[in-house]
Amino acid sequence: MLLELAVLGGTIYTGSCLYEKGRKWLWGSDDEKQKIGGAAIFDSLDGGIQTIIREFRGDKAQHDTFSPRADDASGPDTPVVSTDLRTANRNFALALGAFGLTSAGGLLGYPLLALITVPGLIWFVGSFVHTALKQIFRKRRPGMAVIDAIVTSSLLLMGYFWAIALYASFFSFSRKLLISTRESYQEDIGAIIAEIPSYVWIKQGDTEVEIPIASVRSGDIVAVHAGEVIPVDGIVSQGEASVDQHILTGEARPSEKCPGDSVFATTLVLTGTLCIRVEQTGRETAAAKIREILRDTAAFTSMIELQGEAVGDGNVVIMLVLGTVTIPLLGPMKALTVLCSYIGYAMRIIGPLSVLNFLKIASRQHVFVKDGRAMETLAHVDTVIFDKTGTLTLQQPDVGNIHAFAPYTEEEVLRYAAAAEYKQTHPIANAILHEANRRRLDIPPIDDASYEIGHGIRVAIGQSVIDVGSERFMRSQGTDLPPNMRQIRENSSEYTVSFVYVAIDNKVIGTIELRTTVRPETEDIIADLKQRGINVLIVSGDHENPTRQLAHDLGVDEYVAEALPLDKAKMITRLREQGYSVCFVGDGINDSIALKKADVSISLRGASAIATDTAQIILTDKGLNQLPRLFDLAMELDSNMRNNFLISITPGIITVGGVYLLGFGLPAAYILYYAGLTAGITNAMLPLKAVLRKKATSQDTDRRVLLLTNHTRS
Repeated sequence: MLLELAVLGGTIYTGSCLYEKGRKWLWGSDDEKQKIGGAAIFDSLDGGIQTIIREFRGDKAQHDTFSPRADDASGPDTPVVSTDLRTANRNFALALGAFGLTSAGGLLGYPLLALITVPGLIWFVGSFVHTALKQIFRKRRPGMAVIDAIVTSSLLLMGYFWAIALYASFFSFSRKLLISTRESYQEDIGAIIAEIPSYVWIKQGDTEVEIPIASVRSGDIVAVHAGEVIPVDGIVSQGEASVDQHILTGEARPSEKCPGDSVFATTLVLTGTLCIRVEQTGRETAAAKIREILRDTAAFTSMIELQGEAVGDGNVVIMLVLGTVTIPLLGPMKALTVLCSYIGYAMRIIGPLSVLNFLKIASRQHVFVKDGRAMETLAHVDTVIFDKTGTLTLQQPDVGNIHAFAPYTEEEVLRYAAAAEYKQTHPIANAILHEANRRRLDIPPIDDASYEIGHGIRVAIGQSVIDVGSERFMRSQGTDLPPNMRQIRENSSEYTVSFVYVAIDNKVIGTIELRTTVRPETEDIIADLKQRGINVLIVSGDHENPTRQLAHDLGVDEYVAEALPLDKAKMITRLREQGYSVCFVGDGINDSIALKKADVSISLRGASAIATDTAQIILTDKGLNQLPRLFDLAMELDSNMRNNFLISITPGIITVGGVYLLGFGLPAAYILYYAGLTAGITNAMLPLKAVLRKKATSQDTDRRVLLLTNHTRS
């Protein structure tokens, strides 16, 4: 008995060493793991395998480190381990213990050690049988769980406890690794969302103060003006407004809101001003956004797992038929070996594991993928449409010349424009307000406002009505342009100049030139996409001349100018109906409809709230620099998934052929299956490992340069 206990201790000690080496290989050293953040999930085992390892290796007791759940609004101070991960840790620890005991019993000839594992192995087999019965009676067709149940039950009856323990260990470890990777990615995206700033205006007495949304408390009064997205759920306490709720309800007709009505976050105020009594705190609202994204991530992961299972399930009937045919030809053991081929079975693990790892890579390279399906689709995109203003150009244009018409002055024109745009957050409003602040102009308060997406804004100041917007907006309000406007346009620069008109009581008092600056990386980005064979288009609500000039400068043949939001969406719909796979890149409030219509939608950090809420992918470095890398990752993921498919089916095909041609038995089938599963997991994990190794090398180089610099100075 003492010898058996010594063997047991030595076996588990060896297993713990191998586990630690494998964990460090996957995620790096402990120091690096702390820097990575997401990989800290391996410390959150809640009394599971890490505790067993420390106890048997004689490590000093340590406080368990828990990973904060990304959907927990209380933040990192709340230690939580998910139920899924807790279950996976328990199953893996049980399977690993059973494998250690059966291995020791077989090697040393002590069957008692193997018999000790029988209750645990019966529990594993029972879980497979339970899943198989659910597949048969609920789905009305056999799946891979049926093969699991047949194989493990047969092995149990034949006394092959070691084989069951080995299979349970691989199965539990792969499930644990998948859950750990998924939750690590969820932590990453939760941290990214938390870093994206969001501000609201709250009423304090007769004044309005801008504060972070996380600081909003239940009962606060939030002021939302025309053209702004409602940031929180609440009840209207004051004001009347027309609210666009199509993003939630799909209803195109705006809803009229008045005191006592409920309003919801992410909807858009078109006209009027609302004072909203907050029902949920800003932290709860932010947490709800995180939970929504995490639900999408979980749904996508489940979809990928189901796709992986479908690869294996599609071969189940064939494998059952082959196994049945093999019984009279070669005997029951060979039939069982055929069933152990598990053709395509590994895809249910390595498929989603690959996708999650590529999403993690993207998040570490300033690309936030909210919907993993976009990464899969991006590999097949053949058309990219860029919005011009704020996307290909810097978000905020510069105010050029201000043309005032007598008796008004430049300062008065700018003053009225700034008053109308005071609570707006789009790039044109920011440019006007920046220039007004630079000139230290006194901005009068407005009494009412009406905003039209992609057109302009109408406000009331005293007894006067101020219109600020495009030429089309002026004409829609019945305002004629001065006869000398043509001459002003001809004298202006050809390079990306647009005009904002200012009118009082349907009479234009002046116009403001806005000069945009093309992002420094734009030309290289367009050239890279064209080199990939991707068709590039530019769409803009701006005038023909600046849009045409920009397209010419960037080498883009196709462009659409003076496009309304609905025009952009119709263009995308038309291209998709023609068979094109369309990616739309935009950042404005008037891009939200187009973002919804595209196969893949991309926005930039710092864009309008409705754009970042709608987009599937956000470039978090506030520029387009990471767009080529995003396409690279999509192609690499596509290639990785193809390799996964080949890896998952090749060992099984070899096994079936080997049974009939070379007399393969169970050992050969298991060796091939586990070799294939190991190769698949390695293929899924290597891209992330390579990125982490490159990051560690870069950090080490930076440290050496810093030390060398300090040494030289001293």
